[in-house]
Amino acid sequence: MSNHVPSSQLSSADIGTATLRADTPSGGATWQPVEGPEALDLVEHVFPGQDGQLARRSVIDSSAGILSRCSDPAGDPQSDTGLVIGYVQSGKTLSFTTVTALARDNRFHLVVVMTGISIPLYDQSSRRLRRDLRLDTPRDRKWMMFTNPRDTDLRTLQDLLRDWQDTATPTEQKMTALVTVMKNHRHLANLRDLLQQLDLTRSPILIVDDEADQASLNTKVNQADESTTYQRIGEIRRACPHHTFLQYTATPQAPLLISLIDTLSPNFVHVLEPGIGYVGGPELFIEHRHSHVREIPDHELAVDPEEADTPPQSLLDALRVFLVGVAASYVTSRANPGGHRSMLVHPSHRTARHSAYTGWVTRVKRQWEAILERPNTTAAAELLDEFRGAYDDLRGTEHNIPTFEDLCRVLPRAIRLTRVLEVNARGGRTPQIEWFNAYSWILIAGQAVDRGFTVEGLTVTYMPRGVGVGNADTLQQRGRFFGYKNSYLGYCRIYLPSDVITAYCNYVAHEEDVRSQLHEYEAPGRSLNDWKRAFIMSPAMRPTRQNVLRLDYMRGLLSNDWFYPAYPLASSDVIEANRQTATAFVEGLALGPDDGHPDRTPIQRHYVASGVPLETALRDLLVPLRVPASTDAQRFTGLMLQLRRALDRDPSESCDVYVMSPTETRRRGLNEEGRIPNLFQGAYPVEPRNLRGSIYSGDRDVRGPNRVSIQIHTLTLTDADDAPVADRVPVVAVWVPSRLGAPWIVQDEEG
Repeated sequence: MSNHVPSSQLSSADIGTATLRADTPSGGATWQPVEGPEALDLVEHVFPGQDGQLARRSVIDSSAGILSRCSDPAGDPQSDTGLVIGYVQSGKTLSFTTVTALARDNRFHLVVVMTGISIPLYDQSSRRLRRDLRLDTPRDRKWMMFTNPRDTDLRTLQDLLRDWQDTATPTEQKMTALVTVMKNHRHLANLRDLLQQLDLTRSPILIVDDEADQASLNTKVNQADESTTYQRIGEIRRACPHHTFLQYTATPQAPLLISLIDTLSPNFVHVLEPGIGYVGGPELFIEHRHSHVREIPDHELAVDPEEADTPPQSLLDALRVFLVGVAASYVTSRANPGGHRSMLVHPSHRTARHSAYTGWVTRVKRQWEAILERPNTTAAAELLDEFRGAYDDLRGTEHNIPTFEDLCRVLPRAIRLTRVLEVNARGGRTPQIEWFNAYSWILIAGQAVDRGFTVEGLTVTYMPRGVGVGNADTLQQRGRFFGYKNSYLGYCRIYLPSDVITAYCNYVAHEEDVRSQLHEYEAPGRSLNDWKRAFIMSPAMRPTRQNVLRLDYMRGLLSNDWFYPAYPLASSDVIEANRQTATAFVEGLALGPDDGHPDRTPIQRHYVASGVPLETALRDLLVPLRVPASTDAQRFTGLMLQLRRALDRDPSESCDVYVMSPTETRRRGLNEEGRIPNLFQGAYPVEPRNLRGSIYSGDRDVRGPNRVSIQIHTLTLTDADDAPVADRVPVVAVWVPSRLGAPWIVQDEEG
């Protein structure tokens, strides 16, 4: 949502004005940001010319939509928490930079960007902010930047904020404070101390938390305590009476699953769409998996790099593929190529293993250099044959690759000029990658280049590490191979163990399911607090680390299995509402007697409507149905998730609906906990054994063969003495065929 006004037509009086929308409920867009010169010039700088017009409009519209959900800078002081979700390396930094620029255009006095738990990540994000906001080449003075501010910055900030209150100062001459702070409790404490000394009562503030699922959350929630970084963030927020806390991440599992009463639980969401040329999970692990993903054999994973002298064959294959791609760039550029090409070796979180891999790569590189310096030898011919295998592999995906003969002429130079760097935090500091010093790089690293770090021009990834404890968000953040790679995708290869390949394939389904659900909550007026915490996820994975979750979650999978509420007794209002829902739904069906043995008793005879659209059953029966017991409600949410997923895949899915024993009264006793031991009528006859179920095989078999079946039971519930406690209670049972099976996670809604 935006109000597009060309920057050339904006006067000083227009900048920062907002249009109130008082009719919009809380949690939705309550004001409409103006697209001012700061944001418009930023996107023009990033996407120049006619070719960038669509990209500029997309980024501006998205950023205006995000800012419109934030606290109105002209409104009463309040605080909000929002969640912005992108893909890994899909442009989240550009999004929050544009939102920052738009905040300036709309009279936010202060923008705080919390970013990076390491110096490389902090420096990377700070540099991008400076570059995209053009702070080093200002045409005017719109910004004042503070990096990891301390008390010495107090007077400057005070003067800047006082200027915003001075009505004699034209709006366009007032400067917005831009604070970047490392996500470290000491730096955050310094910022807290600074903010607490400022009068911020009339200052609208935007706080951006980059990689919000990392470090920010309370890791001591299960100990009834608060972790230090979480405390500092809370103190900073309390020092800002009028602010929005905007969380950015590609892996939102933790922010989505923390308790709703947690101060960092988001109440609105925005789902970012990647730009043209982005390559993500669906492309790499579904559509083109066999083209770009290679399996590291199990026997090579068992090799201890700290003891073995010879590197595994898959590592040699990966190195050759990478170097052939580098050589191709030298041929096609006809000079020194621009940009970068990189290979990432990510063997472990243990730095000792990094050193071992660095030794392997360095020795192999030197050996290949020495062999190719003597081109007319048998060793050189054999080595080039091995490189030809890598060339043939790449030729399968990169049709414009130069001839192998042309590559051979530059291959020695490509190997010689490739830099090998181990990126580890030794001595308390991670080495900086001086990208400008070389075109091609081989980086050996672990956590230092995990989450948030951009590996320039990454084409080949070699990651011989397993899924670990199976935290889905951690695994996904290792995927530095995602990004805007479409222009050189043919040169990209990913080497992974088989279980990690499977995990990434499963993650694609999980990620797309979460994003599609959250899209429904982007609309104005829809609060994220109303979203049921439920999504598709492989049973081999956990959504996130357990130490940030106060509430546990239930796993489930309905496959060739029945769902029914085990605790059907509810208040009279709930029973009556469900009775009306079931009655109205049944009245709209074309029912007829079901087939069966002629000797069935009346209670074993049912009505059936076949081929009912599943969408109709979902809309008219299951969605309005109220399931009061917490355990039943969680499983029911999982059922609904599976059925919605089935309809997403095939909107024409149908089901069979059975009205059970329509002419008879069914009685079911409740145990002391209020549970029905068994909803379903058993087989008839029971004896003799050889004839068991020959007339009626039991309620569980009352279903269609390969599509969803729904049974509607009307029960008289009785207590332990067989005395009625509730009459005409509708209970709905649903059978899900195995072809629609999908593992899910549902979190309890309390909190």
